Amino acid sequence: MLKSIIKKILYTILILWGVVSLIFFLFNIIPGDSARMMLGQRSDINSIKAIKKDLGLDKPKIIQYIKYLNDLSPLSIHENSNSDSYFYFDKEKYSPYIKLSTISSKIIILKKPYLRRSYQSKKEVSEIISETLPNTFILALTSILFASILGIILGIIAAIKKDSIFDKASLFFSAIGMSVPSFFAAIFIGWFFAFVLGDITGLNLTGNLYEIDDFGNGQYLQLKNLILPAFTLGIRPLSIVIQLSRNSMLEVLSQNYIRTAKAKGLSTSRIVFRHALRNSLNPVITAISGWFASLMAGVVFVEYIFGWKGLGYIIVDALNKYDFPVVIGCVLTISIIFIIINTIVDILYMILDPRIRI
Repeated sequence: MLKSIIKKILYTILILWGVVSLIFFLFNIIPGDSARMMLGQRSDINSIKAIKKDLGLDKPKIIQYIKYLNDLSPLSIHENSNSDSYFYFDKEKYSPYIKLSTISSKIIILKKPYLRRSYQSKKEVSEIISETLPNTFILALTSILFASILGIILGIIAAIKKDSIFDKASLFFSAIGMSVPSFFAAIFIGWFFAFVLGDITGLNLTGNLYEIDDFGNGQYLQLKNLILPAFTLGIRPLSIVIQLSRNSMLEVLSQNYIRTAKAKGLSTSRIVFRHALRNSLNPVITAISGWFASLMAGVVFVEYIFGWKGLGYIIVDALNKYDFPVVIGCVLTISIIFIIINTIVDILYMILDPRIRI
């Protein structure tokens, strides 16, 4: 088993390297001059050259790529004596760090990944991500909890009332939920519940988890702003969970031990919740774990439409401003979260089910 887990971890590292490489070269072949975008329309040639030298944009793409990998890697090698070197070790930039070794003029350090600075705000990309990632996590977690709890309940009821109007309605709703694009659902739900029924619901189209008080008393928690984006983001996983719960429950209810329980005169509720439910949840839990990773990666349109300031909102805003370090950092963060969650789930499968290792 240990050998299988090590192989999975090495495979994950290769995938991460591939994602980093793809994102770097994709954004570096996009037309546009980053230095000119930073300085604006009144930029002169000398200023542009100075900015390009400072950012390393005057170097060949392959050198920029090696430098970017070196900055992202927790274990990195830097030039320690020549301050004009592109790979010079800047203590302020790479802090905090642990010095591991010095070889001639080179220094090897252990550090957190360095994601560069924003072209527009000059803030570190890691700082921007740390400010917005919790909002995305809260939105994704709320959505998957809503989809899981409601989906399992509706799926069980649909299985118990097979071929009834409720069962057919749940199947119809599931088909609609899986087919509607997230951006269209966000626009329609925002328009209907915030504009058409705004006076009744009291919900806002845009808003964040914390809002600034009009009287200057600081920030206050505004949970109602979470309702519409969480509901929109949870529609698709809700549809999947309903279908899986229904089909899994029907399969379990057809087993011989369930027939035996019915023959003994046990009530339907006791058969469902005491014997059938636990055995029917395995595929549902599998889907929920995968969908949580997908929600973390698929919040871009929903966050932007509802003005929810998470990673998705920051990505769209940075694209509009051609702020590529922020875009690359956010996309990398989302990709890494998605890959790590799926890797953890795969390893758990290996531990729980020996057949997967084979």
